[in-house]
Amino acid sequence: MKLKHILAAALLAVGLSASAQTIIKFSHVVAADTPKGKAAVYFAEKAAELTKGKVKVEVYANSALYKDKEEMEALQIGSVQMLAPSLAKFGPLGVKEFEAFDFPFIFDDTADLHKITQGPVGAAMLAKLEPKGIKGLAYWDNGFKSFSANTPLKNPADYKGKKFRIQSSKVLEEEIRSVGGIPQVMAFSEVYQALQTGVVDGTENPISNFYTQKMHEVQKHLTITNHGYLGYAVIVNKKFWDGLPADVRGQLEDAMKKATIYANQIAQDENDKSLEGVKKSGKTTVYVPTKEERMALKKAMAPVHLKMADRVGKETLKQFYSATGFDPAKL
Repeated sequence: MKLKHILAAALLAVGLSASAQTIIKFSHVVAADTPKGKAAVYFAEKAAELTKGKVKVEVYANSALYKDKEEMEALQIGSVQMLAPSLAKFGPLGVKEFEAFDFPFIFDDTADLHKITQGPVGAAMLAKLEPKGIKGLAYWDNGFKSFSANTPLKNPADYKGKKFRIQSSKVLEEEIRSVGGIPQVMAFSEVYQALQTGVVDGTENPISNFYTQKMHEVQKHLTITNHGYLGYAVIVNKKFWDGLPADVRGQLEDAMKKATIYANQIAQDENDKSLEGVKKSGKTTVYVPTKEERMALKKAMAPVHLKMADRVGKETLKQFYSATGFDPAKL
């Protein structure tokens, strides 16, 4: 009997151990072969490795679980544990400071950007998500956005009257209006069909998103404006995160640090490869503006900074300007 009890206890322990594995559903809306898609898989691998199998991260790419407008609510109610939404998603959630990332030409390069995302300003912004039941873990780069359409976009006048798909952001709405365009808020998963059918005329995207979503098949012109930044915040349901054992949480934080380094390293590489893919397809003409043309677009969009300052908070913008050296008044 004693041996039976020992065996039964051992079997029970094995069963408990197996059932104790924590599942994290990590949902995102872009293709698996984008920087975010690859970084999510990398995080899943590191999480399994560092927790020694205690945590399994299931990655759902390309809106397989939730679309743009659905995923934040799904996270807050616990239907999914982890997301990596673009930073523009937090404005509609009520944390309008994040829309500072949407301001045109506020970052010259990734060095400028990382002064915010890897510094105290970025950390303070993530902390503002906690009252919403969300814990911010990291910022992941994607890249700088370029405009596309079926007609050439060389001067601000070329944007007039065209419908451009944007994310839900009041700053981005004003950006499009500043050049006479018509902003159209739309879920990312719907953009290809909208371009194909003419519901919208153009869009703004980092090249990796433009290429992996096959937008080059339905857009004849791509202008490398690098006018705005698209990045992500990796977030988790706060109640879920706080409920994890401290050691597991620490291991996942380590996995996230490694994944963030990886994400930021591959972002530029993936955009460069995607640009080559667009060029090789022969379906889209790629145009690089002259210095004068880029400055004209910069000046045309400068009023956005003044008009939208109150929305994101003048103090937030002041912190961004101080870190990056950008001054719209000097344009």
